[in-house]
This record gives sequence, structure tokens and C-alpha cells, in this order.
Amino acid sequence: MGLATHTGPLHRLRAAVSAVRVEPVLLAVTAAALAAGGVAWLAGAGGLADLLWGLGTVAAVVPAVAWVLAALHRGHAGVDLIAVLALGGTLAVGEYLAGALIALMLATGRTLEAAAQRRASHDLRALLEHAPRSARRRTPSGVRTVPLAEVEAGELLVVGPGEVVPVDGLVESTSAVLDESVLTGEARQVERPRGEAVRSGVVNAGGAFDLRATATEQDSTYAEIVRLARQAGAESAPVVRLADRYAAWFLPLSLAVAGLAWLLSGDAVRAVAVLVVATPCPLLLAAPVAIVSGLSRASRLGVVIRDGGALENLGRARTLLLDKTGTLTGGRPRVMDVAAAPGWTAPEVLRLAASLDQYSPHVLAQAIVDTARRRGLALSIPSDVTEEPGRGARGTVDGRPVSVGRFDTAKAPQPWAEAVGNRARLDDAAVAWLTVEGLPVGAVLLSDPVRRDAPRTVRHLREAGIERLLMLTGDRPEPAREVAAVLGLDGVHAELSPAGKVAAVRAERDRAVTVMVGDGVNDAPALAAADIGVAMGARGSTASSEAADIVLTTDRVDRLADAVTIAVRARHIAVQSALGGMLLSLAAMVAAAFGLLPPAVGALLQEGIDAAVILNALRALGVDRSARPALAPATEALIHRFAAEHDDLQDVLEAVRSAADRLSTDTGPEALASVRHAHRLLTERLLPHEYAEEHQLYPALAPTLGGPESTATMSRAHAEIERLSRRIATHLALSADGKLAPEQLDDLRACLYGLHTVLRLHFTQEEESYFSLAP
Repeated sequence: MGLATHTGPLHRLRAAVSAVRVEPVLLAVTAAALAAGGVAWLAGAGGLADLLWGLGTVAAVVPAVAWVLAALHRGHAGVDLIAVLALGGTLAVGEYLAGALIALMLATGRTLEAAAQRRASHDLRALLEHAPRSARRRTPSGVRTVPLAEVEAGELLVVGPGEVVPVDGLVESTSAVLDESVLTGEARQVERPRGEAVRSGVVNAGGAFDLRATATEQDSTYAEIVRLARQAGAESAPVVRLADRYAAWFLPLSLAVAGLAWLLSGDAVRAVAVLVVATPCPLLLAAPVAIVSGLSRASRLGVVIRDGGALENLGRARTLLLDKTGTLTGGRPRVMDVAAAPGWTAPEVLRLAASLDQYSPHVLAQAIVDTARRRGLALSIPSDVTEEPGRGARGTVDGRPVSVGRFDTAKAPQPWAEAVGNRARLDDAAVAWLTVEGLPVGAVLLSDPVRRDAPRTVRHLREAGIERLLMLTGDRPEPAREVAAVLGLDGVHAELSPAGKVAAVRAERDRAVTVMVGDGVNDAPALAAADIGVAMGARGSTASSEAADIVLTTDRVDRLADAVTIAVRARHIAVQSALGGMLLSLAAMVAAAFGLLPPAVGALLQEGIDAAVILNALRALGVDRSARPALAPATEALIHRFAAEHDDLQDVLEAVRSAADRLSTDTGPEALASVRHAHRLLTERLLPHEYAEEHQLYPALAPTLGGPESTATMSRAHAEIERLSRRIATHLALSADGKLAPEQLDDLRACLYGLHTVLRLHFTQEEESYFSLAP
């Protein structure tokens, strides 16, 4: 019996209907039949008009029956059943105009719904494209390429630069430098020493190395990721149409009223009239129109929602799970500070490091070079450049041997270098040491910061109805908890494998409708396992995008909050339109049951109801007044200007911090000179920037943010920055003889450290609250 249901007439009928896109064809046929019949009726050819309207009705009956049978086969009676009964009833009693109107309404609703309900294939094509097909086996006669399926555990393989590790194994060479972002989502390269385990799917970011296979292709990590994604996608329950959910009670009610009307009056036409006005066009039309309008509104903001079901589910979501790297953080390292040894300055350290790193493809080197160029530093052309994977670059800059990368500070212990190492550990930052002629002279600290728009996004998500926000990451617990604390998340699951992420998603799905947001190949199984998967598609992997229901095409996570707001509003309007339309239909059904509405008049009345609910549903295209307010072009230009100035002023913050650090180890003329240098930068560059913000940016933002009080806290920070700067100036005036009095040291150091802290916090608050408003 089970086999018969898949090979019998029902299956063939469903296959024939779905083989072509029947909805647009049906819409064209029914519209043409109704129009042609109208022309014939106006010309006085009533018989021809009835024939044409009857043909239009019959044209709709065949696919409608197929849709109803398909719904019954899945175990529920869909909304189309009433339409089929109404179509059949109009043919039976000769009400052909009513049948043609119902046929057109059915075709229109189905066409709109088809546009709103296109499901993604979840075919995981990118995962399969990334997977290696062969491996290089080391043999006594040399290296031979073999199909991956032939690799056995214990064999010695060679993995070349840029190649994907084919199977799980152990490093047999001295070390291996790997990009493990495919599995962990973390952009950092890691060095695996001899004997350490390596998982398949990671990329060799260094030189060639030997790998001792510990698993076959099928038993390796990457094959398990593909299997997980396939299983999770297969487990995703099909979305029940909004219309079908309401039809569960509207259908039996309509049939009961029609049956009673026939039974009590003995007139079959009354029953047909009830079915005509009961045809749930508010469900067939209003709900899809609202959903399609929501999809259209979202697409304007760079949010591609692949079907109406995903939009409906997003409007019901209560739990949101987010990956860290590339989702809550930028996914790329940025220079957070530059430290300089005594006798050196931070700009010179950055300039030399960037000069040498200009030709390096390493992600940290690119961040250093980009920062130097943003700050307007003149880079030199290096010579004799060599790069050792995992160690850094060496070369000659301005006639001196220079290196950037790793350095063992134990070889040249210095207080400033120890302080840099401690800061790196506290801030979870990577360090690129700069050496000149073999001696360390500075360091560049880099980290992957929280996105500027992430805090605002979290607040808006909670306002939109998301009750639970969790982070799922392959990163270590310490940096993950720090990001979660900054954003106010409800929990963190760290050091998760792809399988661990899928398990966490499944656990949350048992509690509520769940959204998963990610950007890497390692996130694809979790995206497929969630009720709604959201991919950061602007820079994320193709695999994550193809496993997702929603793709953010712009590199802005705040668009997710916009999408949730749009989904909630569109679903609310769809429900409102559907329920309102059905209440009007119920009133018309009562009138038809008492013989007050003949079928044709009832069909026209139903058209009026449809027009009303469709106009209401189209409100989903409009802008929600509670959404993010639009910025005036002049205000947006100011935001971009001051955001660029923030980048330019980073060296001022570094100079303030460097002066404070110098006072901790030295109270002589050099330390005082560093304080004077920092104060000069404050006076010439930073304070004019703060003054311009106070008198230009804040007044421009006030109307958008709700008035002058909205910027009052930031204005108070400006006053504190100016106060501390004046206090530093007073200390310098007291040391006009070139010496700092002992009683000045503690207060001056506190002023410098305090100013640095206030500036960093103030910059961050402006970037998150104000600068994130502009695209």
C-alpha cells in the first residue's frame, strides 16, 4: 500500500501538475475566460458567455482537485477544498459567472502564494565543492595522487600549500600552519606541531607538510559535516501555510452552514451561494499579499527571504542563536593598539611594520597595512623580503633589517615588552612584533572587534519579540564570554564543533521557534537544523547561504533586526487581513443561507471583501513607524565624516596610553616629552574633533533620536575629555623646568589612563549608537 501511494494515479496527477508552473498559466486562462465571457454578455450572446465562463471554471477545477488531493495525502484538508466545492457547485447549478470569478480568485491567490513560497533546495553544493576528491600519497618511489576513497588509515600523505587537508590525521613534519576557519569559524591561522591531530576540511596556510592518516574519507570530520547538514535539512518540518491553519476551523464551519441552508430550505442554489461567499479568498489572497509585501520590503534592505514560510516563521521566532566570528564580530582582525619601545613612537612602529607587510597575503599583515594607509603614513618600499609561514616576514626597510611577526620576548626581556604580552593575554589579542636589527622596538596588537551595529541589533531584536539570545562558537570560552557580556546575551556555548552547534540548535528548537545566524561552512549544518537559518551572505561562505532560509546580502548584522521587525509586522497584517475577511465572509454566508444573496451577487460581494482585505494587506509594503528612522543626507554625510575621523584619531589614543605607560617605568625627560607629545595631539586634533561633534553632529542627530536629551550623555563625556585634557596641561605647566614633582606622578598617570579609558568608551558608544545608523 505504501508503494502504491507513490506510484499510483494520485502521484502521477501531482507530478503532472507540478511538472510545469501551473499557477501563472491558470491565472492567464481564468482571466481570459472571465474577460471574454464579459465581452460576449455585453454583446448579447448570453449562451456564449456562459460557455466561456464555464470553461474558465472547468480550467480551475483540475489543478484545484490536484492541490486538494495532495493536501489530503499529507494528512490535512487545505484551504482549497472550499474553492473546489464552490467551483463544482456553480457548475452543477449553472451559476457560471460565479464559477469564473471564483476560478480567477483561486488562480490569483495561488500565483501570489507560489511567489511567496519558493523553497531553497539546501543542496549543500558549496560544501561538496570544497571537499577534496584526491590525496597525494607518499611512496618509496615518490608522491602519487590517488582517489580519496583509496586512502587508508596509517598511510603517509603530503598536503601542499593552499590545499585542503583530505582526511583526519597527525602532523608528521616539524609543524603545520593551518587555516581552520572552515571548521571553527575563527579567522586566525594556527600552528600544529609534530604529532598533533589535524581535521579534514582545514586549509594548509603554510608550506607543504606530511600527514599520517588516522581515518578514511568516510570517517573524517569533513564528511561528517556534509552528513550533518543533509540530515538536519531533511529533518526540517515543512511549513504549514497560514491559510491552511485558519482553514482547519473555517472549512467545517462553511460546510455546516451550506448543508443546513440546503437542508432547511430544500434549495441547492442556497448551498452553492453559501459556498461561493465562503470561498476563503481573504486566505487565498490577503495572507499571500501581506507575505509577499513583507518579502519585497525586506529585499529593499538587503535581506533575501527565500519563501513566505520563512517569513511567517521568522515572525513567530522567540529564540535566536548567533555565531561569533563574522556575525557578531567583523570576522577580520583590526589594529587595536600600537606599542613602542622607549625611543620609538607608535606611528613609526606602524609605518615600518606596514612597509614590510605590503606584499604579504597574511590576514594580519593586511590589517596592519590598511591601518597605516588610513592614518596617512608614508610607506617605504621594502627589499629582500622573505616570509616564513607561521613566523612572519623579514626584509630591509630604509636600509635596516626589519622583521614583523613572532618574537620570543624571553630572548630580550624588557618591561615594555612584558606589558605588551600581558595586554595581549588580557584582551585576547594577536601580537605582531616589530624588530629592527634583531631587537624588538614595537608591537602591533590586533583583534576581531564586535561589530559596531551588533549592540543596536541586539536591542532591536528584543524589542521585536526575541526573548532568548545565545552565542554558539568554536572559539575559546574567555573571548566568547567577553563578547556576550558586552552585548548582553543570555548565554554562551563555546568550543563547539559543527556537530555541537547542531545539537545546541536542536535543543533550543524543542523550546521555541528558533533562528540560527552564521557565516561559515561550519555553520551550514546548524543553519539547516534551525527553524530559520540566516546566513551572512556578503562575506560568508556559499555553503552557509545555500543552507539558509534568509541571506543578508549586506555586511550589516543590524539588517537581521530589520528583517525580524518586518516579519512580525507582515505576519500581523496577514493575520489581521485574513481574520477580518473571514468575519465579513461569515456575515455574507448567513445572508446567503437565508436566500438574500444569489451566487453571482455573492461572488461580486466576495470580490469587494477581497479588495478590502488586499488593500489592508498591502500595508505591509509601507515603512513601520517604529522602525529605524531615516537619516537626512546631510546627517548621513556627517556620520561618515566623523567615523573616518575616529579611525584617524586612533594614534592619539595610542599616544595617550603610551605616555601613561612610559610614566610607569620612567620619570625623566623622555617620559615628560611623551606626555607633551600626547597633549599636543589632544590639543591640535582630538579636542577640535570633539568640539565639532558637539556643535555639528549632535544637533543634526537630535531630531532623528528624539530631541537634544538623547545626546546629553555623550555631551557629558565631551566635558570630561576636556576636563582631563586641561588637567594634563596644568601638570605640564607645573613641570616647566623639565621635571615632574613626585606628588604629580600619580595624578598625571591617573589622568592619562583615565582619559584613554574615557576616549575608548566614548568612541565605542558613538560608533555603536550613532555611526551604526548610517549604511
